[in-house]
Amino acid sequence: MRPPSSCLESDPHHVSLLALPEAAVSTLTGIFDVMNAFALLNPPAAQVPFRVEIVGEQAGPLELASGVPINVQRAIGEIDSTDIVIVPSVLLGPAGWTKDRYPRVVEWLRARHGCGALLCSACSGIFLLAETRLFDGRDATVHFFYADAFAAAYPSIPIQPERVLVVSGEREELVTSGASMTWHDLVLYLIARYAGATAAQDVARMFALQWHQDGLMPFMVFEGKRDHGDSDIRGAQQWLDTHFSVAHPVEEMISRSRLAERTFKRRFTHATGLSPLAYVQRLRIEDAKRRLERTEASVEEISWRVGYEDPAFFRRLFKRTTHLAPGEYRKRFRLPDFARL
Repeated sequence: MRPPSSCLESDPHHVSLLALPEAAVSTLTGIFDVMNAFALLNPPAAQVPFRVEIVGEQAGPLELASGVPINVQRAIGEIDSTDIVIVPSVLLGPAGWTKDRYPRVVEWLRARHGCGALLCSACSGIFLLAETRLFDGRDATVHFFYADAFAAAYPSIPIQPERVLVVSGEREELVTSGASMTWHDLVLYLIARYAGATAAQDVARMFALQWHQDGLMPFMVFEGKRDHGDSDIRGAQQWLDTHFSVAHPVEEMISRSRLAERTFKRRFTHATGLSPLAYVQRLRIEDAKRRLERTEASVEEISWRVGYEDPAFFRRLFKRTTHLAPGEYRKRFRLPDFARL
Protein backbone atom coordinates (compact mmCIF):
# COMPACT_ATOMS: atom_id res chain seq x y z
CA MET A 1 0.00 0.00 0.00
CA ARG A 2 1.34 3.41 -0.93
CA PRO A 3 2.00 5.67 2.10
CA PRO A 4 0.22 9.02 2.45
CA SER A 5 1.91 11.60 0.22
CA SER A 6 1.94 14.13 3.04
CA CYS A 7 4.44 11.94 4.90
CA LEU A 8 7.08 12.05 2.17
CA GLU A 9 9.11 14.76 0.56
CA SER A 10 10.47 14.86 -2.97
CA ASP A 11 12.75 16.84 -5.29
CA PRO A 12 15.11 16.78 -3.48
CA HIS A 13 14.61 13.72 -1.28
CA HIS A 14 14.92 14.56 2.39
CA VAL A 15 17.46 12.51 4.33
CA SER A 16 17.35 12.51 8.13
CA LEU A 17 20.76 11.50 9.47
CA LEU A 18 20.17 10.57 13.10
CA ALA A 19 22.75 11.71 15.65
CA LEU A 20 23.01 9.88 18.99
CA PRO A 21 25.56 10.30 21.78
CA GLU A 22 26.90 6.82 20.88
CA ALA A 23 27.32 7.65 17.18
CA ALA A 24 30.70 7.39 15.47
CA VAL A 25 31.71 10.77 14.06
CA SER A 26 33.45 9.29 11.01
CA THR A 27 30.35 7.47 9.79
CA LEU A 28 27.96 10.31 10.49
CA THR A 29 30.04 13.04 8.85
CA GLY A 30 31.15 10.75 6.03
CA ILE A 31 27.57 9.97 5.03
CA PHE A 32 26.70 13.65 5.32
CA ASP A 33 29.55 14.74 3.03
CA VAL A 34 29.08 12.06 0.36
CA MET A 35 25.33 12.51 0.06
CA ASN A 36 25.86 16.26 -0.24
CA ALA A 37 28.51 15.84 -2.93
CA PHE A 38 26.23 16.79 -5.80
CA ALA A 39 26.81 20.47 -5.17
CA LEU A 40 30.45 19.84 -6.06
CA LEU A 41 29.71 17.65 -9.07
CA ASN A 42 27.15 19.90 -10.74
CA PRO A 43 26.77 23.58 -11.69
CA PRO A 44 25.34 25.84 -8.94
CA ALA A 45 21.92 26.02 -10.57
CA ALA A 46 21.59 22.25 -11.00
CA GLN A 47 19.02 20.41 -8.93
CA VAL A 48 20.48 18.09 -6.30
CA PRO A 49 18.77 14.77 -5.45
CA PHE A 50 19.16 14.92 -1.67
CA ARG A 51 18.72 17.40 1.15
CA VAL A 52 20.61 15.92 4.10
CA GLU A 53 19.94 17.05 7.63
CA ILE A 54 21.52 15.96 10.90
CA VAL A 55 18.65 15.32 13.31
CA GLY A 56 18.36 14.21 16.92
CA GLU A 57 16.21 14.31 20.02
CA GLN A 58 17.12 17.97 20.50
CA ALA A 59 18.58 20.60 18.22
CA GLY A 60 21.91 22.12 19.11
CA PRO A 61 25.36 20.88 20.11
CA LEU A 62 25.83 17.17 20.78
CA GLU A 63 28.99 15.37 21.84
CA LEU A 64 29.46 12.08 20.01
CA ALA A 65 31.06 8.88 21.31
CA SER A 66 34.61 10.01 20.54
CA GLY A 67 34.10 13.34 22.32
CA VAL A 68 33.83 15.33 19.08
CA PRO A 69 30.96 17.86 19.16
CA ILE A 70 28.58 18.23 16.22
CA ASN A 71 25.53 20.41 15.67
CA VAL A 72 22.11 18.76 15.47
CA GLN A 73 20.28 20.86 12.90
CA ARG A 74 16.71 19.89 13.77
CA ALA A 75 14.85 18.01 16.49
CA ILE A 76 12.92 14.92 15.42
CA GLY A 77 9.78 16.37 17.03
CA GLU A 78 9.73 18.97 14.26
CA ILE A 79 10.03 16.42 11.44
CA ASP A 80 6.81 14.90 10.14
CA SER A 81 7.98 14.42 6.55
CA THR A 82 11.15 12.69 5.42
CA ASP A 83 12.08 10.15 2.77
CA ILE A 84 15.11 8.39 4.24
CA VAL A 85 16.28 7.92 7.82
CA ILE A 86 19.85 6.75 8.39
CA VAL A 87 21.17 5.60 11.76
CA PRO A 88 25.01 5.74 11.60
CA SER A 89 27.25 3.28 13.39
CA VAL A 90 27.26 3.44 17.16
CA LEU A 91 30.05 2.48 19.55
CA LEU A 92 29.11 -0.22 22.04
CA GLY A 93 30.90 -0.35 25.37
CA PRO A 94 31.72 -3.48 27.39
CA ALA A 95 28.11 -3.68 28.59
CA GLY A 96 26.80 -3.67 25.03
CA TRP A 97 23.76 -1.83 23.73
CA THR A 98 21.36 -0.38 26.31
CA LYS A 99 17.80 -1.09 25.25
CA ASP A 100 14.90 1.32 25.78
CA ARG A 101 17.18 4.32 26.16
CA TYR A 102 15.55 6.27 23.32
CA PRO A 103 11.78 5.55 23.37
CA ARG A 104 10.92 8.86 21.64
CA VAL A 105 13.37 8.13 18.84
CA VAL A 106 12.02 4.60 18.38
CA GLU A 107 8.45 5.89 18.25
CA TRP A 108 9.50 8.52 15.68
CA LEU A 109 11.25 5.88 13.58
CA ARG A 110 8.12 3.72 13.55
CA ALA A 111 6.01 6.72 12.56
CA ARG A 112 8.33 7.68 9.73
CA HIS A 113 8.29 4.10 8.46
CA GLY A 114 4.50 4.14 8.58
CA CYS A 115 4.58 7.20 6.36
CA GLY A 116 6.75 5.42 3.82
CA ALA A 117 10.29 6.43 4.73
CA LEU A 118 13.23 4.10 4.24
CA LEU A 119 14.90 3.06 7.48
CA CYS A 120 18.63 2.52 7.03
CA SER A 121 21.47 1.61 9.34
CA ALA A 122 25.21 1.67 8.93
CA CYS A 123 27.18 -1.00 10.76
CA SER A 124 25.95 -1.20 14.38
CA GLY A 125 23.16 1.35 13.90
CA ILE A 126 20.84 -1.65 13.49
CA PHE A 127 20.85 -2.01 17.30
CA LEU A 128 18.58 1.03 17.53
CA LEU A 129 16.44 0.16 14.51
CA ALA A 130 15.87 -3.33 15.94
CA GLU A 131 13.92 -1.76 18.81
CA THR A 132 11.21 -0.71 16.36
CA ARG A 133 10.38 -4.43 15.86
CA LEU A 134 10.00 -3.64 12.16
CA PHE A 135 12.97 -5.90 11.37
CA ASP A 136 11.55 -8.96 13.17
CA GLY A 137 11.74 -11.87 10.75
CA ARG A 138 13.54 -9.69 8.18
CA ASP A 139 17.11 -10.33 7.06
CA ALA A 140 19.65 -7.76 8.21
CA THR A 141 23.39 -7.33 8.62
CA VAL A 142 25.66 -5.83 11.27
CA HIS A 143 29.38 -5.51 11.92
CA PHE A 144 30.66 -9.07 12.35
CA PHE A 145 32.36 -8.01 15.59
CA TYR A 146 28.90 -7.36 17.08
CA ALA A 147 27.10 -10.31 15.45
CA ASP A 148 26.92 -12.54 18.52
CA ALA A 149 25.80 -9.69 20.78
CA PHE A 150 23.12 -8.68 18.29
CA ALA A 151 21.85 -12.23 17.86
CA ALA A 152 21.57 -12.58 21.65
CA ALA A 153 19.77 -9.25 22.04
CA TYR A 154 17.44 -9.62 19.04
CA PRO A 155 16.99 -13.34 18.26
CA SER A 156 13.93 -12.64 16.09
CA ILE A 157 16.05 -10.86 13.44
CA PRO A 158 18.03 -13.13 11.06
CA ILE A 159 21.48 -11.59 11.01
CA GLN A 160 23.99 -12.13 8.20
CA PRO A 161 27.26 -10.39 9.17
CA GLU A 162 29.11 -11.67 6.10
CA ARG A 163 26.88 -9.60 3.82
CA VAL A 164 27.78 -6.04 2.87
CA LEU A 165 24.25 -4.74 2.29
CA VAL A 166 20.83 -6.25 2.98
CA VAL A 167 17.62 -4.77 1.59
CA SER A 168 14.45 -6.14 3.19
CA GLY A 169 10.79 -5.29 3.66
CA GLU A 170 7.75 -5.42 1.42
CA ARG A 171 8.74 -2.10 -0.15
CA GLU A 172 12.49 -2.74 0.13
CA GLU A 173 12.39 -0.04 2.75
CA LEU A 174 14.62 -1.66 5.39
CA VAL A 175 18.28 -1.28 4.46
CA THR A 176 21.27 -2.34 6.57
CA SER A 177 25.00 -2.26 5.84
CA GLY A 178 27.65 -4.37 7.52
CA ALA A 179 31.06 -3.74 8.98
CA SER A 180 32.56 -0.27 9.32
CA MET A 181 33.25 1.26 5.92
CA THR A 182 30.38 -0.52 4.19
CA TRP A 183 28.48 2.71 4.75
CA HIS A 184 30.09 3.49 1.38
CA ASP A 185 27.97 0.73 -0.16
CA LEU A 186 24.87 2.00 1.64
CA VAL A 187 25.31 5.54 0.34
CA LEU A 188 26.15 4.43 -3.20
CA TYR A 189 23.09 2.16 -3.17
CA LEU A 190 20.84 5.04 -2.10
CA ILE A 191 22.32 7.33 -4.75
CA ALA A 192 21.83 4.67 -7.44
CA ARG A 193 18.26 4.03 -6.27
CA TYR A 194 17.18 7.67 -6.20
CA ALA A 195 19.53 9.42 -8.64
CA GLY A 196 20.60 6.64 -10.99
CA ALA A 197 23.62 4.41 -11.60
CA THR A 198 25.55 7.13 -13.42
CA ALA A 199 25.29 9.48 -10.45
CA ALA A 200 26.46 6.71 -8.12
CA GLN A 201 29.46 6.06 -10.34
CA ASP A 202 30.31 9.77 -10.48
CA VAL A 203 30.27 10.00 -6.69
CA ALA A 204 32.29 6.80 -6.34
CA ARG A 205 34.96 8.24 -8.63
CA MET A 206 35.04 11.57 -6.85
CA PHE A 207 35.59 10.01 -3.42
CA ALA A 208 37.52 6.93 -4.67
CA LEU A 209 34.86 4.69 -3.16
CA GLN A 210 34.55 1.02 -4.07
CA TRP A 211 31.71 -1.43 -3.69
CA HIS A 212 32.62 -4.38 -1.46
CA GLN A 213 31.52 -6.82 -4.14
CA ASP A 214 33.28 -9.82 -2.60
CA GLY A 215 31.34 -9.53 0.65
CA LEU A 216 32.88 -9.36 4.09
CA MET A 217 34.18 -12.91 4.48
CA PRO A 218 37.72 -11.87 3.47
CA PHE A 219 37.76 -9.41 6.40
CA MET A 220 36.35 -11.75 9.02
CA VAL A 221 38.74 -13.41 11.47
CA PHE A 222 37.72 -16.87 12.63
CA GLU A 223 37.59 -17.34 16.39
CA GLY A 224 36.11 -20.60 17.51
CA LYS A 225 33.29 -20.45 20.02
CA ARG A 226 34.60 -21.27 23.51
CA ASP A 227 31.88 -20.14 25.92
CA HIS A 228 29.97 -23.42 25.54
CA GLY A 229 30.84 -24.98 28.92
CA ASP A 230 32.08 -28.34 27.58
CA SER A 231 35.54 -28.78 29.11
CA ASP A 232 36.43 -31.80 26.96
CA ILE A 233 35.72 -29.91 23.76
CA ARG A 234 37.47 -26.78 25.02
CA GLY A 235 40.55 -28.90 25.70
CA ALA A 236 40.40 -30.24 22.15
CA GLN A 237 40.15 -26.70 20.81
CA GLN A 238 43.16 -25.60 22.84
CA TRP A 239 45.17 -28.49 21.43
CA LEU A 240 44.06 -27.59 17.91
CA ASP A 241 45.25 -23.99 18.33
CA THR A 242 48.84 -25.18 17.88
CA HIS A 243 48.37 -28.55 16.15
CA PHE A 244 45.83 -27.86 13.38
CA SER A 245 48.43 -28.51 10.67
CA VAL A 246 49.30 -32.06 11.75
CA ALA A 247 48.18 -35.00 9.65
CA HIS A 248 44.73 -36.33 10.61
CA PRO A 249 44.00 -33.79 13.35
CA VAL A 250 40.38 -34.91 13.84
CA GLU A 251 41.40 -38.49 14.54
CA GLU A 252 44.11 -37.24 16.89
CA MET A 253 41.60 -35.08 18.81
CA ILE A 254 39.22 -38.00 19.21
CA SER A 255 42.01 -40.25 20.46
CA ARG A 256 43.19 -37.66 22.95
CA SER A 257 39.66 -36.99 24.23
CA ARG A 258 39.04 -40.68 25.08
CA LEU A 259 35.45 -40.21 23.94
CA ALA A 260 33.67 -42.42 21.45
CA GLU A 261 33.98 -41.02 17.92
CA ARG A 262 30.26 -40.36 17.47
CA THR A 263 30.01 -38.79 20.92
CA PHE A 264 33.01 -36.52 20.31
CA LYS A 265 31.77 -35.32 16.93
CA ARG A 266 28.26 -34.71 18.26
CA ARG A 267 29.50 -32.75 21.27
CA PHE A 268 32.06 -30.80 19.24
CA THR A 269 29.46 -29.72 16.68
CA HIS A 270 26.95 -28.80 19.38
CA ALA A 271 29.54 -26.79 21.32
CA THR A 272 31.24 -24.90 18.49
CA GLY A 273 28.59 -24.81 15.77
CA LEU A 274 31.01 -26.50 13.34
CA SER A 275 31.94 -30.10 12.65
CA PRO A 276 35.49 -31.03 13.74
CA LEU A 277 36.66 -31.12 10.11
CA ALA A 278 35.10 -27.73 9.29
CA TYR A 279 36.66 -26.25 12.44
CA VAL A 280 40.12 -27.52 11.43
CA GLN A 281 39.66 -26.10 7.95
CA ARG A 282 38.76 -22.68 9.33
CA LEU A 283 41.88 -22.64 11.55
CA ARG A 284 44.07 -23.65 8.63
CA ILE A 285 42.61 -21.01 6.32
CA GLU A 286 43.02 -18.34 9.02
CA ASP A 287 46.71 -19.20 9.37
CA ALA A 288 47.08 -19.17 5.58
CA LYS A 289 45.55 -15.68 5.46
CA ARG A 290 48.18 -14.36 7.88
CA ARG A 291 50.99 -15.98 5.86
CA LEU A 292 49.66 -14.46 2.63
CA GLU A 293 49.51 -11.04 4.30
CA ARG A 294 52.90 -11.10 5.98
CA THR A 295 55.26 -13.37 4.04
CA GLU A 296 56.54 -13.89 0.51
CA ALA A 297 55.98 -17.67 0.68
CA SER A 298 54.40 -19.26 -2.38
CA VAL A 299 50.84 -20.57 -2.28
CA GLU A 300 52.23 -24.11 -2.60
CA GLU A 301 54.47 -23.65 0.46
CA ILE A 302 51.68 -22.08 2.50
CA SER A 303 49.37 -24.93 1.53
CA TRP A 304 51.90 -27.43 2.86
CA ARG A 305 52.61 -25.49 6.05
CA VAL A 306 48.95 -25.29 7.08
CA GLY A 307 48.39 -28.99 6.46
CA TYR A 308 47.45 -29.57 2.81
CA GLU A 309 49.66 -31.56 0.46
CA ASP A 310 47.43 -30.81 -2.53
CA PRO A 311 47.74 -27.09 -3.46
CA ALA A 312 44.78 -27.34 -5.85
CA PHE A 313 42.49 -28.51 -3.03
CA PHE A 314 43.86 -25.75 -0.80
CA ARG A 315 43.11 -23.12 -3.45
CA ARG A 316 39.52 -24.33 -3.83
CA LEU A 317 38.96 -24.43 -0.07
CA PHE A 318 40.51 -21.00 0.41
CA LYS A 319 38.26 -19.41 -2.20
CA ARG A 320 35.16 -21.18 -0.90
CA THR A 321 35.91 -19.85 2.60
CA THR A 322 37.06 -16.29 1.86
CA HIS A 323 35.42 -15.71 -1.56
CA LEU A 324 38.86 -14.79 -2.91
CA ALA A 325 41.59 -16.88 -4.51
CA PRO A 326 44.85 -16.91 -2.48
CA GLY A 327 46.60 -14.63 -4.98
CA GLU A 328 43.69 -12.16 -4.95
CA TYR A 329 43.67 -12.19 -1.15
CA ARG A 330 47.39 -11.46 -0.98
CA LYS A 331 47.08 -8.60 -3.46
CA ARG A 332 44.26 -6.99 -1.48
CA PHE A 333 45.48 -7.45 2.09
CA ARG A 334 49.28 -7.53 2.10
CA LEU A 335 51.03 -4.49 3.51
CA PRO A 336 52.00 -2.20 0.61
CA ASP A 337 55.66 -1.58 -0.02
CA PHE A 338 55.48 2.11 0.86
CA ALA A 339 54.15 1.24 4.34
CA ARG A 340 56.89 -1.24 5.20
CA LEU A 341 59.72 -0.18 7.52
